[in-house]
Amino acid sequence: MARPDKAAAVAEMKSQLENSDAAVLTEYRGLTVKDLKELRRSLGGDATYAVAKNTLAAIAAKQAGIEGLDEHLTGPTAIAFINGDIATVAKSLRDYAKANPLLVIKGGIIDGQVLDAAAVKKLADLESREVLLAKLAGGMKASLAQAASLFAAPLGQAARAFGALSAAAAENPSLIGGAGAPADQEQTAAAPAATDASEPQSAEITTDAADAASTEE
Repeated sequence: MARPDKAAAVAEMKSQLENSDAAVLTEYRGLTVKDLKELRRSLGGDATYAVAKNTLAAIAAKQAGIEGLDEHLTGPTAIAFINGDIATVAKSLRDYAKANPLLVIKGGIIDGQVLDAAAVKKLADLESREVLLAKLAGGMKASLAQAASLFAAPLGQAARAFGALSAAAAENPSLIGGAGAPADQEQTAAAPAATDASEPQSAEITTDAADAASTEE
């Protein structure tokens, strides 16, 4: 490969590494062209699968700021650049590798971090994005329903209690008389006593004033 072609290949691979959601490195030794086409179809639109030269992949990884990839760049390498559901692509690669042992998963990259083969296979055990979103939506609905019931239950109970109290009070007004009536009666009874107490004081003042007037005369 001529130098300009190598530079272009490195630049393209660097861009793919930087812009992909994830990447999975595989060894495809022994797979035919037909096998590779079938593998690409199995990945669907969530990934592109391309053969890569190890030396150029190493350079592209370094330029993209990815460290620790060199140990996975041995033997014939093809990379699945994922732009979509990572778990779905990981499942497709795992299932294809089970049916075609010539395909070997060597490692992967997520968010610039290098994963070993075991970690990539664990990604295949994750649920797909659609399933996770469905569960999230279901959980949110359940949480909202629980919250609504928590808020609605006390209000409903309070409304029923007030309704029952109102109906009972209509039949027997003394039920809601409480302590208010006796208190009012005590205040009413106390008022005349205060008036009676003030009357002698007024009389005394009037008498004192009369005595003072007669003395002056």
